Amino acid sequence: MIRVLAQVPCTAEQAWNFFTDEAHICKWNFASDEWACPSAINELKKGGKIDWRMEAKDGSMGFNLTGIYKTVDVNRHLAYEFTDGRKVFLTLEEMPNSTILTWEFEPENMNPIEMQEAGWQAILNNYVKYVTEQVNTQ
Repeated sequence: MIRVLAQVPCTAEQAWNFFTDEAHICKWNFASDEWACPSAINELKKGGKIDWRMEAKDGSMGFNLTGIYKTVDVNRHLAYEFTDGRKVFLTLEEMPNSTILTWEFEPENMNPIEMQEAGWQAILNNYVKYVTEQVNTQ
């Protein structure tokens, strides 16, 4: 299991909304500026579908992360399983003036663990940047 962490300057409810709302997902769900998330389906319920599209902006490659939600505990915890059987967990812990997100996932077998960890951390860092910008403009 690989674990990445981030802290955002908002409540757990706000952090949850930024992480789970399809319109927000498309604004932060990529590891670098060369990538985009043109679509996100997020049926936020047990048995609901997750299908997040990631594409290189130059059109050279793209893929979908698809799976099924196993647990949805609003503002606290998500668990889902990708179609290849890998499990993913997200936990939100509200602190004074911020929320800590812990994203854990089972690695795939095609890329080195360090690369996967760096990629997921970069996506989470992008999420932090997006959330911070949104909170500061409210």
